[in-house]
Amino acid sequence: MSASPTKILVAQGGGPTAVINQSLVGVVLEARRHRGIDLVYGARHGVRGIVNEDFVDLTQETSHNLELVAGTPAAALGSTRDKPDLAYCQEIFKVLQAHGIRHFFNIGGNDSSDTTRIVADEARRAGYALRCLHIPKTIDNDLVLNDHTPGFPSAARFVAQAFAGANLDNAALPGVYVGVVMGRHAGFLTAASALGKKFPDDGPHLIYVPERVFELDRFLADVKATHERHGRCVIAVSEGIHDASGRPIAAQLAKDLEQDAHGNVQLSGSGALADLLCQEIKSRLGIKRVRGDTFGYLQRSFVGCVSDVDAREAREVGEKAVQFAMWGDRDGSVAIKRTGFYSADYELLRLEAVAGKTRTMDDAFIAPSGTDVTDAFRLYLRPLLGSGMPDAFRLRPAPVPKVLGRA
Repeated sequence: MSASPTKILVAQGGGPTAVINQSLVGVVLEARRHRGIDLVYGARHGVRGIVNEDFVDLTQETSHNLELVAGTPAAALGSTRDKPDLAYCQEIFKVLQAHGIRHFFNIGGNDSSDTTRIVADEARRAGYALRCLHIPKTIDNDLVLNDHTPGFPSAARFVAQAFAGANLDNAALPGVYVGVVMGRHAGFLTAASALGKKFPDDGPHLIYVPERVFELDRFLADVKATHERHGRCVIAVSEGIHDASGRPIAAQLAKDLEQDAHGNVQLSGSGALADLLCQEIKSRLGIKRVRGDTFGYLQRSFVGCVSDVDAREAREVGEKAVQFAMWGDRDGSVAIKRTGFYSADYELLRLEAVAGKTRTMDDAFIAPSGTDVTDAFRLYLRPLLGSGMPDAFRLRPAPVPKVLGRA
C-alpha cells in the first residue's frame, strides 16, 4: 500500500441497531490516529449513497459530538436495503476509484459482507490498491464464524426484558400471550426471551424458532396443555417459523402479505402472524383471553436498553477494522471470538468465508422438545446482556383461613 495520505470511506447498511454508531465512531476516531489517513468520508444511506456520491466529511466532526453519536441508536449515516449485484458493485468501485478512496469499511450483515467481497474482487481485477473491510452488525446474530455479532446483545436484552414484563402482566391477568420476534432464518433473538425467566412457572412457557419445523396442530396442543397446567400461557415466536416445506407460516395463514426488495415475504413490521396465531387459539381452543404483540422494529434501536458489553465490542470491531487495514494490509471481515468465561478477542476472516452465508442456532441450544432453550444457550447469552439487568419479585402471601368457605 502507498505511504501517501489516504482517503477512507465508511458506510452503514441493513437494519439499524442500538450500537451500530459505536462501530462508525470506532472507525473514525481510530483512523484519526494513523498518519497515513488524510480524510474520513461517510456514505449517506449506505451503498446507495456511494453510487450517488452522497458523502459527508467526517474528518470535520468534533470528537465530543462523535462520542454523543456513538451512544445513540440507529444508523447516524442512514442505511439502505439495497442488495447490490455485480453491476451495482462495479458502480460502487468506479466511485471509490474516482474519489481516490483507499480503504472501504462496510458496517453490516450478510449482504454487506458479500458486497464488500465483490468490491474487493473488482479492485484486485483492476489493479487498484483498495483495502475492503467488513465490520459485523446484525441483531439476528446470523454471521458465520462469529461467536456473536454487535447489535444482537442489546436487542436480546430488550427481548428478555420485554418478555419478563409480559410475563408479569400475564400472571396478573391470566390468559394466552403471543409475542412475535424478528428472525427469518435464525432464532437467537426469539430464544433470548428465555433469559427473562426467574421462577419455574414464569413465561415464556413455549418458544418457537425457525430452526425447527412448526406444526400448527402441535402448537395448539402445546398451548392447550400449558394453559391447563398453569392457567395461562406466554409464547415467544420467531417471525420466520415455517412448515416442513420451508414455507413461512405467516404466508399460509394470511391472504395478502407484501414482499420486500429481495423477493422475500415481508415478515417484519407486520402484525399478521401474531393476529393469525391468536385467532387460531381462540377459535380452536376456545380460550377467551388471548393477546398478541409484534415487537417489530422496537427491538432494533430501543433507547435506554443497550448492553454495555455490546456497546464496547461494537466500538472495538470498528477500531480493529482500521488496525487490520492499516497494519495487516489485507481485505477481510472482522469477527468476535469468545475467550475465557467471558471476554472477547478479534480476528480478521477471509471475506469469502463469511460473505452471503447464514448462521443458525446450534442444536445444543435448542431443547429436545423444540419449545425451549437449553442451559447451554443461557450460559452463552447471559454475559452478553451486560450489567444491570432488572429483576422481578413476588409476594410471599400467608393465606387467611376462609370464614364462609366460598370457592
